[in-house]
Amino acid sequence: MDNEPGILAGDLAALVGGSIFGDPQVRITEIADVHEPALGALVFAETREFAAAALNSSAGAVLLSHELVNENVQKPVQIAVASVRAALLPVLEALSPPSLPRTGISKQAYVSESARLADNVYVAPFAVIEANAVLEEGVQIGAGVYVGEGCQIGRQSILHAHAVLYAGTRVGRFCILHAGCVLGTDGFGYEPGPQGLRKVPHLGRVEVADRVEIGAHTCIDRAKVGVTRIELGTKLDNLVHIGHNVHVGAHCVVAAQTGVAGTVEIGQGVMLAGQAGIKDHVRIGDGARVAAQAGVIGDVAPGETVSGYPARPHRQKMREHAAAAELPNALKKLRALEKKVLELENLLMQKESR
Repeated sequence: MDNEPGILAGDLAALVGGSIFGDPQVRITEIADVHEPALGALVFAETREFAAAALNSSAGAVLLSHELVNENVQKPVQIAVASVRAALLPVLEALSPPSLPRTGISKQAYVSESARLADNVYVAPFAVIEANAVLEEGVQIGAGVYVGEGCQIGRQSILHAHAVLYAGTRVGRFCILHAGCVLGTDGFGYEPGPQGLRKVPHLGRVEVADRVEIGAHTCIDRAKVGVTRIELGTKLDNLVHIGHNVHVGAHCVVAAQTGVAGTVEIGQGVMLAGQAGIKDHVRIGDGARVAAQAGVIGDVAPGETVSGYPARPHRQKMREHAAAAELPNALKKLRALEKKVLELENLLMQKESR
């Protein structure tokens, strides 16, 4: 490796354990689409069609599987690997621009006198840090972020523009909170009465463990009492809603527009696909999978995959879909049988009348 921008093709091949065909000194500075590659760009080719297009392009290098290598092509450079998909992550990391930590507190930010900030934090313009908040070393606070009273943010965590932490929220170390996410909102609780709906106070808080990432405009409600908790390494996509007193286990993945109602228990390593809906007070076991747009209204066993509404084991649901697809033919046959039965009844009646 050297200090020049980008990475040499030979170094990139070594990084992913691949074989190189062509000049190892070609410098790769970016990743590009196979149809619009620039000089010095790396493109990925997982299929024969994409490989043909990439090898006829102006790209600097092509990452492809061993069986797609064309040794008659001198340019672009070919880097052959066992799995293009597996090589994707280290390549993206190698070519990501370095994020240099910033330090200092903008004069346009408000920081309470009782807030405790480590020496090397960064607070952007128009951010607000309320009383008794604690920001550990390396915390990065973006423009317009609101950190409520008594909040705690662990070291090296990043809050992007306009993220909001209500009072008492705790965020662990090495977390990423994207723009507009809100942690600590009141839970959605009301009791009907003679004067209408009476708001139920929510006095708990939100706690986020280390290395959690929370997408843009995702909302996590504070607990009624106790804690709404997101455990180690879990990743929440954009536009996710987590209700009050929910416990999301470690290393879960929750895709966009998923809604989790209050007091749900989600185990470790669970995957919730886009637009899934989880009813209140259910349990989802370790390693379970919930398909896109599934409606979970009962407990899900560990390791189970469910889909549909109401959510059922995925294989059962697929059999139901297959059976439903046959209904038009079945109805046609049924009507034909009804017609034959009616004809036979008419014949029988004619014989009996003679």
